[in-house]
Amino acid sequence: MTETTNIALPAMRVSYEQGSLSETELAATWHDQLQLWLDQAAGAGLAEPNAMVLATTDVKGRPSSRTVLAKGLDARGLVFYTNYTSNKSHDLMATRYASATFPWFAMQRQAHVRGVVEKVGPVETAEYWNSRPRGSQIGAWASPQSRVVTGRSTLDSALHKIERQFADTEKIPVPPHWGGWRIRPEEVEFWQGRRDRMHDRLRFRDGRDGWSLERVAP
Repeated sequence: MTETTNIALPAMRVSYEQGSLSETELAATWHDQLQLWLDQAAGAGLAEPNAMVLATTDVKGRPSSRTVLAKGLDARGLVFYTNYTSNKSHDLMATRYASATFPWFAMQRQAHVRGVVEKVGPVETAEYWNSRPRGSQIGAWASPQSRVVTGRSTLDSALHKIERQFADTEKIPVPPHWGGWRIRPEEVEFWQGRRDRMHDRLRFRDGRDGWSLERVAP
């Protein structure tokens, strides 16, 4: 048997010294700044730079989090797509609020988005759906997302069934149970790690008089 050594969690420590973030460096809007950091993360070769940790709560206030992929970004908000029967969608339909975090660890950066959510319209959803690989489209039809299944064979059987169903269909339609969610931000924070844990935290906040920028203590 291979011996293992427990990781000394209190001793694990990284000094953040890759960069800094000042008010004068920020783009004029939260979405321009987020797009810039996404572009830089992609340019740095980070895997899945559009991956974000989505947090929701149910009607009892119990939180859940999972990683999803951002697939849309503009002044209206941040978009991801999923099954509308999933646990996350049930949470979102009940509370209409979510937060998302982009954890770009290799760049010692994070971006946090918090706000109300809304369903993406059918035209926009169809446009994205048509850009997906056929296999991903079939998977969206086949998977009863978040439901308990008896085993892997159940999923494989469902996949094969959908493959047969659409075997002669060139353009697979959008499933009625699938679509996009848009987070309309109330706050967007840009976090840059700094030495001695004195990190830079700059936050766009949507208030009564429009968007404002504020610095938050680390």
